[in-house]
Parts: sequence; structure tokens; C-alpha cells
Amino acid sequence: MQIGYARSERSTVGIEWELAIVDRATGELASVADRVLADLADETAATGVGAASGPDGEPLPHVTQELLTNTVELVSGVHRRVDGAVADLQAQVERVRAVLDRIGDYELLCAGSHPYSQWYDQTLTDKPRYHKLIERTRWWGRNMMIWGIHVHVGVDDRDKALPILDGLLAYIPHLQALSASSPYWAGVETGYASNRALMFQQLPTAGLPYPLADWAAYERYVDDLVRTGVIDDHSEVRWDIRPSPKWGTIEVRVCDGVSTAAEIGAIAALVQCLVDWMAERLDQGDTLPVLQPWYVRENKWRAARYGLDAEIITDVAGTERLVTDDLRDLVTTLVPVAERLGCEVELQSVRRMLDAGASYQRQLRVAAAADGDLTAVVAHLAREFRDGSPGADAGAGEA
Repeated sequence: MQIGYARSERSTVGIEWELAIVDRATGELASVADRVLADLADETAATGVGAASGPDGEPLPHVTQELLTNTVELVSGVHRRVDGAVADLQAQVERVRAVLDRIGDYELLCAGSHPYSQWYDQTLTDKPRYHKLIERTRWWGRNMMIWGIHVHVGVDDRDKALPILDGLLAYIPHLQALSASSPYWAGVETGYASNRALMFQQLPTAGLPYPLADWAAYERYVDDLVRTGVIDDHSEVRWDIRPSPKWGTIEVRVCDGVSTAAEIGAIAALVQCLVDWMAERLDQGDTLPVLQPWYVRENKWRAARYGLDAEIITDVAGTERLVTDDLRDLVTTLVPVAERLGCEVELQSVRRMLDAGASYQRQLRVAAAADGDLTAVVAHLAREFRDGSPGADAGAGEA
């Protein structure tokens, strides 16, 4: 099987942001995304704003459906700079919020999971691919009440895509710990910073990618899965980091959802800089270091369990280090890359995220202050999203 790879400008960036809709009175997930999308479709038909593609087929910022009708996904256009992609998302937030204010008493929030809503109360989006997924995965699939962010970065040569993917696996714990925001699941405190990370990998083809030597090996992998009925096409390979041949990008999907544009900009800048840094090294003839798969798996688990308190394995020799210390040094290393890409402000926001604490830490603090009342956590997440200020009501900086 041959899989074409689209032409893409190096290090361009696009972002996808999955948002949950909740009832303002109860904090429960609200299955009204179909109404939101219908209103937005009417608006697009009338004004042209929010179309999925432009006259030449180029992707434009738009809002789309997801697995469950409690969710909308915001998709930016393709940009050279992170701030442009984030601005697209902020404009889409305002469009969605305006519709929600018209149709009822609803709020938006973003976290890796909802603190207490139950899977059996949620409605599946009526689309064949989703029905097929649930028919196959049953209980695990129905439990996918999860939200994340996906960052696409352009890779201008197909043969660089898999080496960069392999190199990025060493940074899965950094990204996962920084974004961790799912300490609760269906009303239970799980003891994990990112329960979403371990839930999502239960799906077929989700989780960590397999080591593949080159693009031909990737094509053989996809061909094997298609021939045996596991998937219909490569878009159903749901790895934590994957090539996206349709767009000519590497897509980083490991992150939990985050509450604010500043946080999503920081994570997108970190991803963009890492990909560009590795592309430059490949162009100079370097071989990118790759961690052993068993170290990669252990690092993912440690970041999911301990979040920003995780000690991670940083090299093939088995050196261990606190993920926050490694993140701070990584930001310093990437500053020249960020200056070249125009995302130095966003990259430095990684340090501010570390100072404020990750979302899972803020949620746990809010719950403790409210004697375990998880409705307070939902109110906190909705307030963070609306105000655009992480940690304002959660004792920021105490962790």
C-alpha cells in the first residue's frame, strides 16, 4: 500500500482544541453540540465565516463534531506562528459561546476528563465511523469521555517524519505532565495526574507508536491493519504521536485538554520548537537519539501517574531526572529555535505553567478546599476557561 504525503511548509503549525459543554446549574455534561453545530452551519452558509476550507482547498479555522454530542472541536488554520493559530481558536471560542448563550444556560470547559459525569448518560454523535468504533470497542469506547489538544507541525520531507516521531517519544512525559488535567473519573479520584492517558490507550491502534524503520515500513503496517479489518485507512491509527500524511505533518496527540489559550499556546510552541529543532539536526546529517521503547512506556506511565512530580528517564543510559527540571532546561535549549519561529513568548509560558502548577494540581486543591465537592471543580474549570487565567481560584503556586 502506498500512502501519499502532502507537501507542507516546514514548521508550520495548526492546533485542534476539544471542548466540553456543561450545564451551568449542575455542572453535568450537556449533549447539545448538534444544536451548536447546526447554528454554526447556518451562520457559515449566510456569511462564509467558519468554512472548513478556502477556495483553493486550504484548511481554514472551523468547528467540528466529535465522538460524543457533549463536545465540539475547534480547528485552527495553518500558520507559520503559534500566535496566529491560537488567535484562530480564540475566535472560534467566541462563536461557540455566542451560540451557547442563545440556546441555553451552558458553559465551556477543557480538561482531560470530566470530574463526575457518567458515560451512560452521554449521547453518541450519529456518524457511521463513531457507531463502528463503539460497536467494536463497547464499554471501553463508551467510556471515552476525554478531551485533548492536538498540535500539527509541518515536516517538509516525508522521510524526516518517522525519525522526528521517534525522537519526540523522549518528550512524551514532558508534554503529558505539563498538560495533565484528568485526576478524576466518573466521580472518583484516581490517584493519577492523567487518567485520560491510560484510558485512551485501551482503544485499538491508540497509545504509543511502534518502532518503524522508514516510510515503507509505515505503509506495510497500515496495509496489514487494513487487510485484516482493523482499520479502514491510516487516519484510524490513533497513536499518541503520528504522521498525518493528508497534511504533511507530525501530529502530537498525547496532551490532555488545557483550560486557557495561554496554556495551549505554550504547549504548541514547545511542540513546534521540538519538531523544528529535530528537523534542523536531520538536515545537518545528525542522527536523532531514540530512547528504548521500554523506557518510553515507563516514562508515559510515570507522567500519567505522578504528573509534574514524575522522575523520568532522559537517555539511553537510564539517567533519571525530575520532569520539571528537565522541562526548564529544555526551554532554555529551545530559545534560539523559538526566536527563529517567532514563538519565544509562548515558549516562555511553559515556565509560567510550571510555576502555576498543572491543571490536575489545581483541580485537587479546589476539591480539597470544597471538602470533596466536585461541582466546585467543574465551576473552577469553567471559570478558568472563561477568564483565561489558570489557577486564579486554586491557590496557584502552592504546589
